[in-house]
Amino acid sequence: MQKQSGFSLLEVMVVLVIIGMIMAIVAPNIMGQQEEAAADKARLDIQQLEDAMSMYKLRNKVYPSTEQGLEALVTASTIDPVPKRFPEGGFIESLPEDPWGNPYILVNPGVKGKYDILSMGPDGTMDTADDIGNWSDDEQK
Repeated sequence: MQKQSGFSLLEVMVVLVIIGMIMAIVAPNIMGQQEEAAADKARLDIQQLEDAMSMYKLRNKVYPSTEQGLEALVTASTIDPVPKRFPEGGFIESLPEDPWGNPYILVNPGVKGKYDILSMGPDGTMDTADDIGNWSDDEQK
């Protein structure tokens, strides 16, 4: 007579319960890290856009207007104030999208600073608590 080897139903159920408990603990932490990573990427993108804005002002004595938008960093604007010294290839190669697939927004003059560059955050709605911008970290939280 051969002895059958394998796992009993009870052993399999115990393992599944343990895996379920681990997932219940780990999954929320992973999801929270994804949201924080997206917000960190948006802050990094905004910092890079601020650097390009500084270069734009250094060459042209003014920042792009709200009407010109951040596109003025990529291609020479024909809207006043027209930049007099625009480098070949622009100040940045292309405009990034925020981590949620929306464009970054330029408001000049700014509401919270000399100019505001912002992402509308995960909800995609302007002027909500989850907006991420170039204003101080105290105001962002």
